[in-house]
Amino acid sequence: MPKKSWRILDFHIHFAVRSNRRTERASGAPDSELTYGQRQYRWMMEAWDFPTPEPEVPEPPVVLERWLGEIKRYNLEGVVFVTGAGSEFMAAAQANNPGRIFSFSHISPDDPDALQKITHDIEDLKLSGFKMFGPQLERPFDDPAYWPIWELLAKHRVPLLIHFGVLGGGGGIVYHPRMSPLTVDPVARAFPEIPIVIPHFGAGYWGDLLQLGWAHENVHVDTSGSNQWIRWMPYPLTLESLLQKAYETFGPDRIIFGSDSSYFPRGFAVRYVQDLIRAARYNGMPDADLQKILYDNAWRILHPGGVANHES
Repeated sequence: MPKKSWRILDFHIHFAVRSNRRTERASGAPDSELTYGQRQYRWMMEAWDFPTPEPEVPEPPVVLERWLGEIKRYNLEGVVFVTGAGSEFMAAAQANNPGRIFSFSHISPDDPDALQKITHDIEDLKLSGFKMFGPQLERPFDDPAYWPIWELLAKHRVPLLIHFGVLGGGGGIVYHPRMSPLTVDPVARAFPEIPIVIPHFGAGYWGDLLQLGWAHENVHVDTSGSNQWIRWMPYPLTLESLLQKAYETFGPDRIIFGSDSSYFPRGFAVRYVQDLIRAARYNGMPDADLQKILYDNAWRILHPGGVANHES
């Protein structure tokens, strides 16, 4: 971890669950036997020098204990699981670890019982937010079928994290009617009470995200992941330039650190917070504003009406 004692609340972590896809990605098969997407994933792992994911993910209680160990090891204030091992388990993890574990509801709005399930997650289980994917939505955001969901989130002022842009590795989704962050504009406009968080700097839709952030004060950007989508943009971008433009457009109060950590043995992807701190330093960002990005902003939207306590 950085030498300076920063307070860090990681707003974007995926709680690993068992998956055949994970096993395929971790296989030692030669490139000739892998799909295009699997070859791209292997290339990314080698380029970033990340350890190979374990072949089989253990049961959720074991994964949770590992994450509690990562929080202690890296002196993190807490972590936010935007996806996980089911609402009941993730709610218990949050309740048993107040202030250290936050968990989001992750149910497709196109599920026939979506409103009932999300209401249960937010009102009964007290989950801290809602995560979804724009490129998986069957209807426009302002479709009447979805409106009660947005009203529920607005009522409780819980954050809505929406992945836009490219989805998956090589061979993933690159076209969909809801690829652009601008498609959530009707919801952002109608429900200013909802903190809307767009991860990965828009994952290829950077210009659209900047426009959305300019138009709506409730729109935030998270910095999570490798952001290697910049390699396929028609103009040069770096983490430094992304952060500088986000700082100019969103200001220091609407940028949120996330790592996009997921699997073990990698655990907390400390490299991403190191890269972010370096980029902020290169840009001459004041310490107070960087502290907002690393902790304050996430804490604030996870605690509607509260004020971050720097003495705790």
